[in-house]
Amino acid sequence: MLERYGHGGDLESAAEIYGRSVFLDFSANINPLGPPPGVMEKLRDALPAIIRYPDPGHRGLKELLSARLGVQPEQLCIGNGAAECMALVLLALRPRKVGIVEPCFSEYRQLSEQFGAEVQSVYGSRASGWRAEAEEIEKRLQAVDLLFIGQPNNPNGIQYDAGDLRRLADAAERCGTYLVVDEAFIDFIPEKKRQSLLPALARYPHTILVRSMTKFYAIPGLRLGFAAAHPNVAQAMTGKQVTWSVNGLALLAGEACLQSGEGYERDTINLITEQRGLMAAGLRKLGCDVTEGEANFLLAGLPAPWTAENMQAEMGRRGVLIRSCAMYPGLGKEHIRVAVKTHADNARLLDVMGEVIAGTSSSS
Repeated sequence: MLERYGHGGDLESAAEIYGRSVFLDFSANINPLGPPPGVMEKLRDALPAIIRYPDPGHRGLKELLSARLGVQPEQLCIGNGAAECMALVLLALRPRKVGIVEPCFSEYRQLSEQFGAEVQSVYGSRASGWRAEAEEIEKRLQAVDLLFIGQPNNPNGIQYDAGDLRRLADAAERCGTYLVVDEAFIDFIPEKKRQSLLPALARYPHTILVRSMTKFYAIPGLRLGFAAAHPNVAQAMTGKQVTWSVNGLALLAGEACLQSGEGYERDTINLITEQRGLMAAGLRKLGCDVTEGEANFLLAGLPAPWTAENMQAEMGRRGVLIRSCAMYPGLGKEHIRVAVKTHADNARLLDVMGEVIAGTSSSS
């Protein structure tokens, strides 16, 4: 199985399985424009600095994020990717019962069970784009110590509206449950369309927002993310963090990305918005059941008799990687996820998938 480690973007496993080294990778959801202009040059210039320890307080990046997000530096916890921030939440708050809204990012369950919590699920349905009902989420929220929810959610790319988020945050305050909102992909959504509790975060001491900088700014190899929360929560998270878990080059890259200007961010959002629509239309022409999300990826159900496993194998042999979602609780064996990339790359994926569907047996 290509996802032997639970995630997409595993080119080493792909090379072993398919016997080739060059792939067009749609299994990882990274900005197709690459890092912002100038970031690579700044990293090269900074290489001599690897003889020094990184700033253990992450002060430069916190100051830039504070100004960007409108929160205080003491509300921020910088992590080695968003996944470390999630781990720090669990280590700091030590929940015995954790709720998750499925289908969802596999790390919610994996980390929770790794740290000894019992996991309870609530499920979305196809009729609502795999979005769970707010009433059902609220019921689960009242039965656990902490609940994860994706906004927009992975793998379907769907947002919950601001009213539902406020309802959940209010419920979290009433029952003393922590609400962890994973906003790893929210930067790909036009700012006016983003549904976030960030502007009202001061009202919700039990709400924690987690964001990634690796996906939007295309620096996944450096690992960088952060959480915004009540200062007491942020301090508790930092208190569980291994010193220097965020390396100096990652901190430098994060600062450079935030200083790169609005042009890169605007170009990224415009590209993703346009190409996502074209990709969805192309997948539907091939007979796929596409969930119209708002992030830089699409969830699709393959036409019968194709399964995600067989399609992934056929595409991989042809040098194109896709993400099987068959292992996501709540989804089926036919579900795949594909990243949204450039027009030329997306056209290549659709061409190859069309060739597979038209000319190859699904059992081959």
